[in-house]
Amino acid sequence: MVQAEHDVALQDTDRLEGRAALVNNVKAAVALAGAVRSTLGPRGLDKMLVSPDGSSLVTNDGVTVIETAKVEHPTARLLISASSSQDKAARDGTTTTVVLTAELLQNSLELVRMGVHPSTIINGFLMSEREAVIELERISREAESAEEVKSVISTTMAGKIGKSLASHITNIAYDAAKVLSDEDGGDDLERLRVKRLEVSGGSTTDSYLVNGLVIAKTRVDISTPISSEGGLIAIIDGGLENAKLEMDAEIEVSSPGILKGFHDRSIAKLRKCVDRLSSLGVDLLIVREGISDEAIPMLTEAGITCYRRFERDDLERLSKITGTRMIRDPNRISERDLGAFTGRSEEIIAGVTHTRIEGSEGGALTVIIRGTTPQIREEAIRAFDDAMGVSFRMERDPRVIPGGGAIQTHLARHLRSFALGNPGREQLAIEGYAAALEVVPRTLAENAGLDPIDVVLDLSAAQSSDTENGAWIGLNAFTGDRTRMDQLGILDPLFVTTHSISGSTEAAISVLRINDVLWAKQDPTAPDWKEGEDQED
Repeated sequence: MVQAEHDVALQDTDRLEGRAALVNNVKAAVALAGAVRSTLGPRGLDKMLVSPDGSSLVTNDGVTVIETAKVEHPTARLLISASSSQDKAARDGTTTTVVLTAELLQNSLELVRMGVHPSTIINGFLMSEREAVIELERISREAESAEEVKSVISTTMAGKIGKSLASHITNIAYDAAKVLSDEDGGDDLERLRVKRLEVSGGSTTDSYLVNGLVIAKTRVDISTPISSEGGLIAIIDGGLENAKLEMDAEIEVSSPGILKGFHDRSIAKLRKCVDRLSSLGVDLLIVREGISDEAIPMLTEAGITCYRRFERDDLERLSKITGTRMIRDPNRISERDLGAFTGRSEEIIAGVTHTRIEGSEGGALTVIIRGTTPQIREEAIRAFDDAMGVSFRMERDPRVIPGGGAIQTHLARHLRSFALGNPGREQLAIEGYAAALEVVPRTLAENAGLDPIDVVLDLSAAQSSDTENGAWIGLNAFTGDRTRMDQLGILDPLFVTTHSISGSTEAAISVLRINDVLWAKQDPTAPDWKEGEDQED
């Protein structure tokens, strides 16, 4: 009787249970991984993403591909979330995370078909993850020089952009990270403190870093000086204009004198603000919103150069480099709210006037990305974002591990030995985890036009024959040789691989825990009211 009632309750729902649910979820994960698999590594290929309006985007960035694509399957969206989390935490390894998660799920499905329970597989995966992280920390070492750090940054951009541009952006990202190395803040600090400014024309290798704020603005009054060597700066987080009524209202004026009185009082309020700024010796005024037309000649007369309509992020960067406190009410500004700028100048870049403001405090930068087309500039910015993120995090955790599939091959060998010490069925899960890790060197070989089976076997044999430095032997995707990755400068940050392995394991376990998938046939927000009318009160 109870079962019959349940069947009635789920009559408007499609249901997948047990192994059928796992098969469906694994198919979705494998399909998503297949969409980005060919982008992995220095020989990876690009993807063209075409939007409904006909515009296209060509990119090699895995997270951009999967976040731009329209995906409806909930399991695929779970993998996209894991990739996005990898991007936010490490700025690299997003494609590896998706591909590894899909491989873990495929191997899990084979184990389930062999009769291994998902709970046992989950236990084995958790044991494998812990052991892999321990082994990663044992193998890792700190970067020994600035050149090694730059090698790590270059490896991050391998396959995404040309070699000459990658070298140029590596130097920019390294210099920017050095400036921000002593700054306090979270993982997004390098995105908040570094302004990306696109400028049309020129080559991408003409891109450069400015230790200050560069913005496409010109001064409000062109009669004021075009540049200055320094002085005091004030930042108003609002506007320098009379407040307007926020409601619809009508005022009946009976005589011209009353209207003139309104205007005089408005001018007097603006004069008071300008006199206050002048008395404090302000040379440069930055306003987030507007500046009244009546106030502009007053500011010019007082010798104050002013700019208006700034984005909030730009105000915060300017506040940081000049040591200025943003103030909402200009009438309440004081000396302690003022900062100092060391230089201001205007120049025309690609036919547009840009203002450059520098300060002595540091902590904020502008990278100017050149390029002939918007698509080229956007791809350069994506490459810079990855390089900047890795470079900034390397200042906090400089430990490195070998790239080129070397560390995944070593972990697979290590976990197979580790599995022998576990007599339960978890041993099968650990071996499945080890086999999944080999998807990275296999994919690197496939994208380089090499035989993946031969590459994995040769890598494993080469590492086994070198007991001292075997873990550092990986695949040179350009020559097909198995060589020491540290000697080639192919290095990965420890935090990228660690987070990728942890994120992939967590995502795979989340899918493995799903035993029942219920698909509603109708929109739950539109209930069938007629059915309710037939029920008793």
